[in-house]
Amino acid sequence: MNSDILKNYCKEKLGLDLVGICGVNYYYDLENIIKNRIKNNYLTGMEESIIENRVNPKNILETAKSIIVIAFPYYIGEFEESNLSKYCISNDYHIVTKNIMQKICDFLSSKINNFEYKYYSDTGPLVDRYLAYLSGIGYFGINNNIITDKYGSYVFLGYIINNFNFEKDTPLNKTCLKCGKCIISCPSSSILGNFEMNPKRCLSYLTQKKEELTEEEKTLIKDNKKVFGCDICQEVCPHNKNIEKTSIKEFTENILTRLELEEISNISNKEFKRRYLDKAFSWRGKKIINRNLEIINGKISEGEQDE
Repeated sequence: MNSDILKNYCKEKLGLDLVGICGVNYYYDLENIIKNRIKNNYLTGMEESIIENRVNPKNILETAKSIIVIAFPYYIGEFEESNLSKYCISNDYHIVTKNIMQKICDFLSSKINNFEYKYYSDTGPLVDRYLAYLSGIGYFGINNNIITDKYGSYVFLGYIINNFNFEKDTPLNKTCLKCGKCIISCPSSSILGNFEMNPKRCLSYLTQKKEELTEEEKTLIKDNKKVFGCDICQEVCPHNKNIEKTSIKEFTENILTRLELEEISNISNKEFKRRYLDKAFSWRGKKIINRNLEIINGKISEGEQDE
């Protein structure tokens, strides 16, 4: 069994053409980056709290020998009237990507004796963008996104930690164009210009923030009319021009581009979960979505607290 067989299966059977392999090491350089982020108060609280779990794959799977990293493209086009980020307008990527990774693992289990694995999409302890860089499937943009030549930065990332010693790929010796458009266009100035960002200022984070919003944060949501997520830095990025659209069927179906206050405010929490169970924004619950819609529609006035 070699990595070519794996990659051919992913491409021919699943339509995935961005698959790479990285090694299982203690990522000391990443550890330094994380510690620097902690020092600068750049963590949001959504990250894995134990640093070693983020930099040592063997903490996750003791028998690990390699990590398969996959980019799942999701771009289907532009929607001018959308108030949702592109990543959550179709079927929940957590479900879609994990279903696909299970197929990969089932295939490998049929070829490799005693194949052991654990897979994650977005919610795993390791830093998926760092793994994507190590495995050569993408390179960093100034906005901290992983960029691919074919699909731009509109990709979800998943990884499979496993106990087979696949041949490792090498990082791409490139970065984004460094044009600075994302820095200039970011409404909250969260992109710092040195391939770092303050995620606690990012508008996407603010739309998901459970704690009380400041007046400045409320204004950012209202002025940019973002109910959940933000694509501004991606939309202005030249690497996202003339990119290919996804071939993953699940990301072209069940499209919802807008949420309206009248609908959300008139349904129960239970109905919200039932109605939007298959959407990536549903995990945050009705309360946060309704708050953002009230801010956008002027229902929460200056100085009013979100209770």
